[in-house]
Amino acid sequence: MGKKNRVTYSGLYIILVLINVACVLASNIIVVKTLSIFGLVFAASNLVYPVTYIIGDILTEVYGYKKAKFSTWMSFLCNLIIVIFFAITIALPGSSEFQYQSDLVHILGNTPRILVAAFLAFSVGTLANALVLSKLKVVMKGKYLFFRTIFSTIVGEGLDCLIFFPLAMYGTISNNALIEVMISSFIFKVVFEIVLTPLIIFIIKKVKDYENLDTFDN
Repeated sequence: MGKKNRVTYSGLYIILVLINVACVLASNIIVVKTLSIFGLVFAASNLVYPVTYIIGDILTEVYGYKKAKFSTWMSFLCNLIIVIFFAITIALPGSSEFQYQSDLVHILGNTPRILVAAFLAFSVGTLANALVLSKLKVVMKGKYLFFRTIFSTIVGEGLDCLIFFPLAMYGTISNNALIEVMISSFIFKVVFEIVLTPLIIFIIKKVKDYENLDTFDN
């Protein structure tokens, strides 16, 4: 019997996936804190989360939709693992010297709810971002990368905010604050992408040259 062809993953691809996983894990923990900067109120996760969309753009543009999707599923799997360990740690009895059980529960105890919200939002948002970017690449024959990355981010981040914040934060803050956080977060993420788009395009070109690869999902 002949050997089956196996999918290969380059070292650079693995590094990008690992960075993406780390950003997702960090964002789903620090999301419990809201920040107020220049009058805008948004979740602390916005400092990290946009990086996942940038990496998603790089993975999709260089390696294709399937490998970008693989990164999304790996991020969720790793998130599930740490949530299980958080739950076990919270449930186990602490020593008499440990005085921070309530703090631990307050910060990490909401992670199952956040995991569900993040899974739905991140899956829909990042996959929509990758799909739109992938399809536009074929339609536009690989041109207009600046437009494609921004437009796909608007679609992906819009869906992400509409799904994540109501599921993760409803009931924990007022409805007005929730709406404000959603709108501010969306604006922050899109502006973040626009400002960094020249750098993203530069990185994508360098990665394409390094990998000698430019995938079209026909």
